[in-house]
Amino acid sequence: METDEVPEGKLPKGVTRREFASIAAAAAAGWLTTACGNRRLHEIPKDKLRSAVARMEAEYAAQYGRAVRVSDTGPMDDVVFAYALDISRCVGCRRCVHACVEENNQSRDPEVQWIRVLSMDKEKGVDFKDANPYYAPETVPEEGHFYVPTACQHCRNAPCTKVCPTGATWTEKDGIVVIDYDWCIGCRYCMAACPYGARHFNWGKPTLPAEQVNTNMHVLGNRPRQQGVVEKCTFCIQRVREGRYPACVEVCPVGARKFGNLLDPKSEIRYIIENKRVLLLKPELNTMPKFFYFYGT
Repeated sequence: METDEVPEGKLPKGVTRREFASIAAAAAAGWLTTACGNRRLHEIPKDKLRSAVARMEAEYAAQYGRAVRVSDTGPMDDVVFAYALDISRCVGCRRCVHACVEENNQSRDPEVQWIRVLSMDKEKGVDFKDANPYYAPETVPEEGHFYVPTACQHCRNAPCTKVCPTGATWTEKDGIVVIDYDWCIGCRYCMAACPYGARHFNWGKPTLPAEQVNTNMHVLGNRPRQQGVVEKCTFCIQRVREGRYPACVEVCPVGARKFGNLLDPKSEIRYIIENKRVLLLKPELNTMPKFFYFYGT
């Protein structure tokens, strides 16, 4: 019998057919991975995780014909990463978008983009109802407009992590919301729960030419994703856990993007929060983002 055809009276009390189908799919995925001796990445002992990572490195090296390093570096103590973006400086050039694609091994055809830049009318202010993500003037910034880039907000009270039926997404100790792609079943519950449209589904088979592969990968970040999973910004986990800035921060030509440790009282991110006009997206939802927007001028 197909799951959707289960008689109403045979369903567990309080569970709809759609919910039952999702639970069944999740259970099937969990049974398969358990039968193969696999567990979620954050549940694997360190020595076994390193063995799994070594297998990934060999697999990707064979696939792309290049030596690949896959890091399993964990979160540092006394660090919670946060992001800040100066709306008064952003010129809407979208260099951040393309740097993100290159750094994080997103599919090139169809191209998956984790950052979206919105053009807004200065007279209307921050108004998402009339925001235009498809602006295409000959030059930017366009007169009478300003720009608000959006991506994963890495919320402290992240709704996406609460609805995942397999536990494939969670918040790390350093504040980064991650996804274990091997456990994602593509149900897209997290996409529906995210109020920022920050998660993206891999509808087609990802294409990533060998010459464009970033061989510096992280097991919870920019390693190649299979078709049919959800992906998103990870604050460039493969970079920030090694003391580097995210790619979008480095490439910004006007210095509009800031990144640092929220727990460090001497960090630039703390100075911005304490001294600038700061706003959050949709604060009424109590998601508590770690992505802050501010006006530097």
